[in-house]
Amino acid sequence: MSDAPNSTDTADTVDTADTADITYGSYLRLDTLLSCQQPATDAHDEMLFVVIHQVYELWFKQILHEVALLQRHLETGNSAGALHTARRVAKILKTVVGQLDILETMTPRQFASFRDALGTSSGFQSAQFRELEAVLGRREFGGYDLDRDDRLKAAAHRPSVFDSLLRHLAALGYPVPARVLDRDPSLAWRADPDVQASLEAVYRDETGHAAQVCEALVDIDEGLQEWRYRHMKMVERTIGAKLGTGGSSGAAYLRSTLFNPVFPDLWEVRSKA
Repeated sequence: MSDAPNSTDTADTVDTADTADITYGSYLRLDTLLSCQQPATDAHDEMLFVVIHQVYELWFKQILHEVALLQRHLETGNSAGALHTARRVAKILKTVVGQLDILETMTPRQFASFRDALGTSSGFQSAQFRELEAVLGRREFGGYDLDRDDRLKAAAHRPSVFDSLLRHLAALGYPVPARVLDRDPSLAWRADPDVQASLEAVYRDETGHAAQVCEALVDIDEGLQEWRYRHMKMVERTIGAKLGTGGSSGAAYLRSTLFNPVFPDLWEVRSKA
């Protein structure tokens, strides 16, 4: 007879008495969720604008949730778990980019029909996207006061995803310089030739888990850059050269953020192959 525990022996068994009244709507809190779409005007297209941006924020929440797990996997030496989670994040970013196809069905005139109601609100004010940038390694926020946002401040002072990767590689025996393992994580990362030499060693075994994890992080980096580019083009086709609602230069500002990888060493090492 098998000694494997049955469902009644496990500690995390769900008490069916506690779940008997749970429905699809109650589990997902749909009454609350579907009451959050409150357009400020009667313009038909504003509902799409609201829904798309709320969905973005939900995806940003999920990405932050996944990236936290990714770092735990890296820090504990779980290469397979890190690879699986990094690939999931990359897939989510593909979905986030794909949603711009829907938003681009809105013409400039349709957007203009409710734009004034946005006031000074802007996507630049997304606290979750700013936190995601910090988790991925950004440390400079254009004069933004970190003391105004405890989550952002914490993210900007703890090790980034790339810091976790380097620790993971060192634990696997790759020659990662001690000075980068012991660095102050609140400082911005700068591409490092010695780290690139370590990555060259990783990529000599392209089928190994370490190299695959690195490639999955490149997928995340590329997905984020793709998002920035598509976002910029969407803004260009919607408002042209107008200023953004939050007072930014609009598409011009977004253009300045392009082609800035979050993991520069993973790109530089390709020139050394």
